[in-house]
Amino acid sequence: MSNSPHILRDFDHAISTLKGEVLRMAAKTRHNLERAIQALLERNSELANSVIADDDEIDELERSIDKLGMEILVKYHPLASDLRLVVASMKISMNLERIADHSVSIAKRAKKITTTHELSDVTLVEPIYSLADHLLRDAISSYSDGNGPLGASLYVRDKELDKMHKEVTAQFSARIEDTVGRSQEYLHLIIIVRSLERVGDLSCNIGEDAVFLEHARDIRHKSKAERELMDED
Repeated sequence: MSNSPHILRDFDHAISTLKGEVLRMAAKTRHNLERAIQALLERNSELANSVIADDDEIDELERSIDKLGMEILVKYHPLASDLRLVVASMKISMNLERIADHSVSIAKRAKKITTTHELSDVTLVEPIYSLADHLLRDAISSYSDGNGPLGASLYVRDKELDKMHKEVTAQFSARIEDTVGRSQEYLHLIIIVRSLERVGDLSCNIGEDAVFLEHARDIRHKSKAERELMDED
């Protein structure tokens, strides 16, 4: 890449824009997930419809990020940390789009549940959402703040989310057998908590990309002990 001041300014602006768009997409994705759960807990079909409608904007942001990332690769041929930033940003946007899709799925299930009589067991979803949201928040922070150890720590915390998902799914499955006429609602809830479990997995992916960005390490498929070494660097 040329070292002329003009080219460098353009490159710095492109990199800054790319990261800014990823963070904008992350904020919208997290907000949509929050509203999807709110629609479920408050039995708010209009809010669920808003979540579904706003997904188009998130899809467009992913396309925009991919386009900008490819333009940077072709035009500037970035190296080292700059190259990792472009690659990580494009991968993170893909994971954010998948999280947004799960928010849409939750919103659609929430709409169906609101057409039936109120179900008190819906509140069992709330603590699972809380943990999934914390994982997503910290995944975003690990990228925005360049915090590799935080990104690496998500894997262990996600195991607690997996445990909660299994326990609540077992409770909902038992309700299907014990409760007459409510099996469809409980099936919707099982799918909702499965979506939240997947949000945790996708947040871990974002954390892994943050580690790659900051430390040039690929920690996918690494053990818990190997991930914990990040805290000692």
